[in-house]
Amino acid sequence: MKINQLQIEIDGIDKVILRDLMEDARKPILQIASKIGISGAAIHQRLRKLEEAKVISGSKFTVNNKVLGYSTMAFVGIYLDKAARNPEAVKELRKIPEVLECHYTTGNWSILIKIICRDNEHLMHLLNTKIQAIEGVSRTETFISLEQQIERQIQL
Repeated sequence: MKINQLQIEIDGIDKVILRDLMEDARKPILQIASKIGISGAAIHQRLRKLEEAKVISGSKFTVNNKVLGYSTMAFVGIYLDKAARNPEAVKELRKIPEVLECHYTTGNWSILIKIICRDNEHLMHLLNTKIQAIEGVSRTETFISLEQQIERQIQL
């Protein structure tokens, strides 16, 4: 498989390494090396090559939002009065910790965000006092997620 940006070649060994680490980023390198039949140093070398090519970046833990008291997830389509206001609106959205994702989109909205809230009251507060208060936001359209049914990365 070739990645268009840098034309890096991803071979079968790279795919096995990536699949294992995507499943569990804390999986010991030597365990993967033993499974594949190459040295731990070779695994590290391949990971460094993949990082330099920007195929991978870092590793992270997944936090269970519900356990932390955040049970309402919503997607908010944001209409801006002018497209030129996008950079400033995004700058302000970055200041709101509940905003998990922000996308510049085609279609009706200028921006689509994914937010996490404790409950519907918290969501309403964010919409009324933070998001709709951003200069240039003319209106919003909100969709509450009832249940996330699929969460995954691209399969290799």
